[in-house]
Amino acid sequence: MKLTVAQALVHFLDNQYVSLDGVQEKFVHGVAAIFGHGCVLGIGQALEQFAGDMAFYQGKNEQGMAHMAAGFAKQKNRRQIIACASSIGPGAANMVTAAAAATVNNIPLLLLPGDTFASRQPDPVLQQVEQEYDDSITTNDAFKPVCKYWARINRPEQLMSAMLHAMRVLTDPAQTGAVCIALPQDVQGEAYDWPAKFFAKRVHRIDRPLPTAEALDEAIALITAAKRPLVICGGGVRYSEAGQALADFCETHGIPFAETQAGKSAASASLPLNLGGIGVTGNSAANRIAKQTDCIIAVGSRLSDFTTSSKWLFAPDCKFVNINMSKFHAQKMDGYDLVGDAKATLAALQLGDYQAQWGGEIAAAKAEWAAEMQRLADYKYDENFTTLVAAQSSTLIADFLRDVGGTLTQTEAICAIREHIADDAIIVGASGSLPGDLQRMWTTDSQDSYHMEYGYSTMGYEVAATLGCKLADPARECYTMLGDGSFLMLHSELVTAAQYGKKINLLLFDNAGFGCINNLQMGSGCASLGTEFYACNGTLLNINYAKMAEAMGCVSYTVRTKAELIAALEDSKQQEKCTLIDLKVLPKTMTDGYGGWWHTGLAAVNASEVGQAAHVTKEENLKNARAW
Repeated sequence: MKLTVAQALVHFLDNQYVSLDGVQEKFVHGVAAIFGHGCVLGIGQALEQFAGDMAFYQGKNEQGMAHMAAGFAKQKNRRQIIACASSIGPGAANMVTAAAAATVNNIPLLLLPGDTFASRQPDPVLQQVEQEYDDSITTNDAFKPVCKYWARINRPEQLMSAMLHAMRVLTDPAQTGAVCIALPQDVQGEAYDWPAKFFAKRVHRIDRPLPTAEALDEAIALITAAKRPLVICGGGVRYSEAGQALADFCETHGIPFAETQAGKSAASASLPLNLGGIGVTGNSAANRIAKQTDCIIAVGSRLSDFTTSSKWLFAPDCKFVNINMSKFHAQKMDGYDLVGDAKATLAALQLGDYQAQWGGEIAAAKAEWAAEMQRLADYKYDENFTTLVAAQSSTLIADFLRDVGGTLTQTEAICAIREHIADDAIIVGASGSLPGDLQRMWTTDSQDSYHMEYGYSTMGYEVAATLGCKLADPARECYTMLGDGSFLMLHSELVTAAQYGKKINLLLFDNAGFGCINNLQMGSGCASLGTEFYACNGTLLNINYAKMAEAMGCVSYTVRTKAELIAALEDSKQQEKCTLIDLKVLPKTMTDGYGGWWHTGLAAVNASEVGQAAHVTKEENLKNARAW
């Protein structure tokens, strides 16, 4: 078949499928693009003529467009993707952040940036980065550190092997992440006689590999020798669709389990053995039990610092048995590695009549946390409110009341939202204080309804990824909870949602600053600097986010009390357009603590007594933390 390189690429993508448990699905749902001179005449022309069954989406910001694609793939449990095409230069560079986020979270993301001329005849072309020491370097080399596979197509025939490698990585649960195929603009338009079999339907099988019998036997011996094991439910449980298998395993043997950000909603929150979120942003129940366990069974978890509390949360002699498709992740925390699929491995992990010896500890820990949850739901402003927060924050509180207004607290708002939106609604988040509040406080029995990007914690992911979730699951209402800082950083795909008639709902928590980092800053003995939104005249910015959203085609609301929030939530459910609720939320009313510790780069020399005390605490905690 005589086609251009771009035409062959598009035709190839349209014929890729995946198969899991005998069920085939089309892998490439569509292509999102922002056309520029480096791609419109190549891949743009190819999409016009050869898109086949693939949908097309016009992005508004390349980073947002790629976050949308990542959100889509995550919500599809990595069984389907949206490829992203851009021009060269800034269009390509904008996608580097999204590539990093996808790779950190093991989410398949195919990026197709335009590139400079392979021939170099017109060098330097518009948007070309010139390096005197290497003519071959372009903007797209910046993708190499943040991708799982990278290739530049300098000759037409290179496309065939490159795309087979790309599909291998994108469909491999252990290796998946961002893939970059850089497309020089002259090569995109070159013709080549392609073998017809390159365009034949390809089915990429997603297997459920098992550890060896020897590995299973040794893991069983480790677990059954423990008295108080604890399971950590990671994102691999979700992607393997192993939530029920994990719940059955835990119930059979009386083993409690805790959730990471990626693992939350893989299994029902209401299960008696589900302790909820663990680690730095975990709750008191999970962290209390974690400190008493003698064996962790980590299922599909990267075991990041937030999950392990910087390797401090567990007793020094606590053993780890790690079930993971990736041997790299399975060997973390000096753990015993069980390399295999979560669902299949849990079924094969036969412990006989073994029972964990937790007694009444699980019920007691959960009861304590339930009481705290009620306190958080009832956390209200009154005339003595400023005495409930650190004295150093009293000026901020007073200024917020004066300049912005409103008496809504963040924790009461989250509880009201949980009560007044559909049980199966999808919640999306990524950054700021909200991920911590949500990992602790959000409960759901609806599978895959908690969608948190917390491996890279990317400000700006939220709005775009919520659109991706809506494209992936049109029947469910999709909400994002995000801070004002994240909204200001990237919200352009809200226009894309309106353009394509996809209703998404934004719950914008406006506390007039980067509240999460302000907490870290001031709690570590620093004065507030660069984290609060003060104008040059000394007043806090009072931004009308509802009007901004209205201008982009949304139905919008501004709320300052719990009653106003509930009314807005109920009305928003009746709307067909995108909605935004601008919640004016009192600063310093988020959750904090609950037995976790986070190792941060504290100053060893600090004039502040608070800072000095924080550094002493860090040094003491490091003595009890693992080095690897």
